[in-house]
Amino acid sequence: MVCIRNINPLALLVLPASIRQAVALSTPQKAVVSRRQFAFHIPAATSAAAILAGAASVPPADAAPSSASPLDDRFESDILTSPPITAGTRFTGHENLYFPSWMEGEWDATQTLISAKTPLGLKFVGGPQASLDVAQKSMDEQNKRINDPVNLKLRFVKTTFGVVEDRAFNLQSRLNSFAGKSVVASVNYADVRESNRASVLAAGGTESDPLTTTLVYFKGPAAQKTFVISHGQDPLDSDAWSGYELDRSIFALTNQSTAPPVTTDSEVLYSFKRVGNDQVEGRLRLAGYLNPQADQLYFDAKNRAVSLNDYTLSLRRSSSS
Repeated sequence: MVCIRNINPLALLVLPASIRQAVALSTPQKAVVSRRQFAFHIPAATSAAAILAGAASVPPADAAPSSASPLDDRFESDILTSPPITAGTRFTGHENLYFPSWMEGEWDATQTLISAKTPLGLKFVGGPQASLDVAQKSMDEQNKRINDPVNLKLRFVKTTFGVVEDRAFNLQSRLNSFAGKSVVASVNYADVRESNRASVLAAGGTESDPLTTTLVYFKGPAAQKTFVISHGQDPLDSDAWSGYELDRSIFALTNQSTAPPVTTDSEVLYSFKRVGNDQVEGRLRLAGYLNPQADQLYFDAKNRAVSLNDYTLSLRRSSSS
């Protein structure tokens, strides 16, 4: 089995390896895998000032887009430290990552992997036992996808609180598009303290407003629950915008296996620029981190990213939007 951990399957605009595992799990002739194997076959793939833990304040909205965002350095550096967890400090009940108003609508997107790195070395992506053989096979699989564009649909919706990602729609679209077939049985939202339906309704939102926590059931015997444990973004009144999420995903088999679930952490970095009313160009970076519950090299990693996947992203507004 090949083990890849560089993004988690919420995430936002990627998830190629998670799709491959979902396909395997939905194919009857495949052998049943353990929860731990499933989790590690899914790659560990959104105010920006929070990610810098109190560093420089966010610059004014009229600053040059190329230097305005404190997130810019996180796209360029190969040494990243996990953002501070903010879950448990924000209790509005409708927390979310808010996108610029010009992102509202449905988009025809093309996403292309341009780089896959292991900044701390191969052994850090070798699964719970830090296997170099597993790590090399994982990177070989990733490298096969470089410069291979994937077309998919993405949707961002306007709510009382701002424009947010339609997570349920986008997650299913990503998973199925990267798989090249239907691998998702359902995607539902789940209530948590920071983002729950009762608080959204009490604050003037609607039953259809996306929440931040998702629960995916695959057509194979597997499920995944993903929580946003930190997020931040640039000011929203510019033609250039960056934001991030730190996501924690719990992977589990839904058959009779007694193996415990496995937890993974990943950071999703977005950078978008509006180049017309119906066109957005951007880049996406997925940073995978080790978790103390699953990785024997967790303390050696020192809270640093062990995998980095960089993508280009081109969006054209759908004719139906």
